[in-house]
Amino acid sequence: MEQSGSVLAERIAERRRGVGDPRALVGEMRRSVLLVPVSGGGLWSVRSGGVRWVCGFTDEEALARFAELRMGRDRPMEYAALLGARIVDEVVPSLGEPGGLAVDVATEDGSMFFPPVVGIVPDSAAVDAGVPRGGDGRGR
Repeated sequence: MEQSGSVLAERIAERRRGVGDPRALVGEMRRSVLLVPVSGGGLWSVRSGGVRWVCGFTDEEALARFAELRMGRDRPMEYAALLGARIVDEVVPSLGEPGGLAVDVATEDGSMFFPPVVGIVPDSAAVDAGVPRGGDGRGR
């Protein structure tokens, strides 16, 4: 049986090639168990572009690439295994600032960012909540 992380990695690869359904990608992220580094008693994140990104990894190999870049080869990295839905529905809103999910950030040509927008995070944490969508001003 295929692990959910590898299915997510496949969906990410499809989107990076310009194929696949973006909604299917978000759905797969929500169903996938991601490995999130733990640091100082909390989940590892980084601020960039006005957003705090929680970093999650689809498998131990992707996490190991990240750990090697951050800490070197000889130091293990602690992590928590969390469902993607829990990260975007519970962790991101608890940050108290715009937050999103960055997946496989140390995988060249394999990373994907899930920003703090409606349809990915709860409306209460989305930076575009209440902003009319579509060209007719009525939203969707």
